[in-house]
Amino acid sequence: MERVPPVAERLIAAARQLSASVSTLRFSPPVSHTYNPLDYAWCAHEAYLRRYGASTRRVLFLGMNPGPFGMVQCGVPFGDVRMVRDWLGIEATVRKPHPENPRRPVEGFACARCEVSGQRLWGLFRERFGTADAFFTEHFVANYCPLAFFDQGRNLTPDKLPAVEAHALRVACDIHLQTLASVLQPQWVIGVGAFAEARATEALTGTTVRTGRILHPSPASPLANRGWAAAATGQLLALGVWD
Repeated sequence: MERVPPVAERLIAAARQLSASVSTLRFSPPVSHTYNPLDYAWCAHEAYLRRYGASTRRVLFLGMNPGPFGMVQCGVPFGDVRMVRDWLGIEATVRKPHPENPRRPVEGFACARCEVSGQRLWGLFRERFGTADAFFTEHFVANYCPLAFFDQGRNLTPDKLPAVEAHALRVACDIHLQTLASVLQPQWVIGVGAFAEARATEALTGTTVRTGRILHPSPASPLANRGWAAAATGQLLALGVWD
């Protein structure tokens, strides 16, 4: 069996611990279904960590939580299926979550819907760096929260949860983010959107890690629909993350 680098081993252990921690949490209406891709899509997520988490990284990009046609389907952050399969070179068996939301079925790598946020994010990295290996030399991508929440057919983000439930989730996710920072030793954690930046800034207070943010690539954002790649690149250049 191929030896797993120590950094990847620690990332895999941290992801397993996060999955175990959040699996004990319960969420009240309007949440009708909760998906944990670190459970049913573990094979793909572990493959991502093994392949691209082998050493420390200068920059950690941090998303909010899985999108319904991204990580929910394929277990990789911002994981538009075609990008994950064709550019990252990852494809694995994805099981069904239980209970499955009939209005948001998990089709795994057979999912034909695109995740626009993932297309934009990974598309920018592909345009700038060419290959996934070149991008991951200094960068890594993770999500703050591993869970996806649904109100029947509607996607719910973690910032919409009741305060008590959100607090319990933040405790688990903060611990995981602190572990990521300890293992990857990034100089920068860049929140993809304001929520992720705020959580990183709070969770990593007292460390030497610098935090910043880029515009979220969601099509729900009018700004993102007017040249997201150029806007995000400009923000990273202004911060001094890229040159």
